[in-house]
Amino acid sequence: MTELGTRLKEARMSKGYSLDDLQEITKIQKRYLSAIEEGNYSIMPGSFYVRAFIKQYAEAVDLDSNDLLETYKGEIPANKSADQSAATSPISQPVQRRAMTKKAARKSVDWMPKIIVALFIIVIIVSIWFLKQHNFKSDVVDDPKQDVNVESTDVSHKNKAQSSQKDNVNKEKENTKEEENTSSKKEEKPLISKGKLESDNITTTYTLTGTKDLKVKVKVTGSTWIGIQDESGNEISSQAKNFKADQMYNNGDVLEMDATGKKSIRVRLGASPNGTIYVNNEQIKFAASPTERYTQNIVIKLEEEE
Repeated sequence: MTELGTRLKEARMSKGYSLDDLQEITKIQKRYLSAIEEGNYSIMPGSFYVRAFIKQYAEAVDLDSNDLLETYKGEIPANKSADQSAATSPISQPVQRRAMTKKAARKSVDWMPKIIVALFIIVIIVSIWFLKQHNFKSDVVDDPKQDVNVESTDVSHKNKAQSSQKDNVNKEKENTKEEENTSSKKEEKPLISKGKLESDNITTTYTLTGTKDLKVKVKVTGSTWIGIQDESGNEISSQAKNFKADQMYNNGDVLEMDATGKKSIRVRLGASPNGTIYVNNEQIKFAASPTERYTQNIVIKLEEEE
């Protein structure tokens, strides 16, 4: 047993916690907690989890996790890949956005000459049509034999104008109905509240309104443990698509669950930097920085309309 493991075990016992109690508090499997006390880090799912689990263990027994990690850093395996991933991942998104903006700008510049040419051609066509119509009317007025035809043409034009006015009125009514339907649909769009960080500093709570659907998806970008519970605290992860029995997921895995009918759910990530959560296809963010809190919870409460 290492000095770090001895100190953690003493703190646990002074609290009166068994390993089963600590497993329930931290949601870390009992065998990993026991391995930390014994200094047997080889059974951990990865070196990234060693520091994360030790930090959770320390916080659960009211020890200063940062001071503990610094004091016993010689006993803890280094984790370079996680630091590099956390340092580089926030940078890539702005670079991609700038690249997409530049591409869009270049496309608009390429289309501009074509649009100008098309407008120029339309102006020419309209001018030719106007001149032909003007010449035709002049010929009709100059020929006395066509008076009857001119009168009948005028009547026909009036009838067409009246018919056109009726069509315009009907179209305006249809457009008004479409606008009303569109506005009502916009009002019915589901809304997700701003995330609220709870007092435990690892749980972010959101409220979902305007819908009965509650569909959850987790895209995994690195190794992480994932658990999903309903409003009664029951573990329902096994109902998800692509569920794994040990609940350990790796880069490229996608966990999907239709939780419609539940009043609320809690999604827990053992390594929050390695997973992105979506609710009804809308990305949900952690209120606390994943680099500061490795293990975090997202709680979604469904608020029914009265």
